[in-house]
Amino acid sequence: MGQIDPISEEVGSLVPARGSGERSLGAILIRAGRLTPDTVAKVVQLQREQHLRFGDAAIKLGLLTTADIAVALARQFDHPLLIRGESKVSEEVVAAYTPFNPQVEALRALRAQLSLRWFDGDPLRTALVVLSAEHGEGRSFIAANLAVIFSQLGKRTLLIDADLRNPRQHDLFGLENRAGLSVMLSGRSRPDVVQHVAGLPGLSVLTAGGLPPNPLELLARPLFSQLLAELRERFEVIIVDSSAASEYADAQTVTVRTGAALIVVRKNAGRGWKVRSIADSVTHCRAAIVGTVLNDF
Repeated sequence: MGQIDPISEEVGSLVPARGSGERSLGAILIRAGRLTPDTVAKVVQLQREQHLRFGDAAIKLGLLTTADIAVALARQFDHPLLIRGESKVSEEVVAAYTPFNPQVEALRALRAQLSLRWFDGDPLRTALVVLSAEHGEGRSFIAANLAVIFSQLGKRTLLIDADLRNPRQHDLFGLENRAGLSVMLSGRSRPDVVQHVAGLPGLSVLTAGGLPPNPLELLARPLFSQLLAELRERFEVIIVDSSAASEYADAQTVTVRTGAALIVVRKNAGRGWKVRSIADSVTHCRAAIVGTVLNDF
């Protein structure tokens, strides 16, 4: 048999025993429909006969995959993960699926820096806009995955798609986009169109909504500031996706509202003068540049 993923090594000692409680690995897998009491018994039998770890034995029997083990382990430690093929969330949102992925580890390091530099518990420092000069630099990817890993930290997290030109977050999370930010800013009504992401407790998304003919004017309205003030009372972390900063003035308008920005630059693609221009615009907005990400994903 080929080399087993390190995940299975971590769960070898977590063999479900009778009376071990609902948080045992076996109970979690049974509750998830991945195993039955009978198949658990078979796994335990093979484990004893061949001196295998529980995860290795289950995989050898063809009952589980390393992904199943990873998800079960994550649930045991209250770290929500999704299973590929069973969620509408795009696999581009890697933090929702693969906890041991190098990309996710890099994103966790970024989360740690943002927690130190901006999300420090101050009610006025709960919102951050993610900026990039052009399309295709990974801005929406970074925003989506940051939102996931902050929610996995136990933070009440909201992701707002303020790109009213080319929105992506509804596609990334498999959500409806009939009503969203554009509707809330239009003044026609004030419904609560914030959507929870199934399988990721603590994470909510406010999609862009229908594409308006006047995105800049909508974002510049006082309603946006009022909306953010209301949302700050409900969420501990608010990540805002924006449109390409070198193409539209929308991003600068959003930055004024959030008070801070994270700049994303695609490796070997971003142009230095455009990045400097974004940094200058953030400074002119009297907002903080919390950091710059060189995206190589």
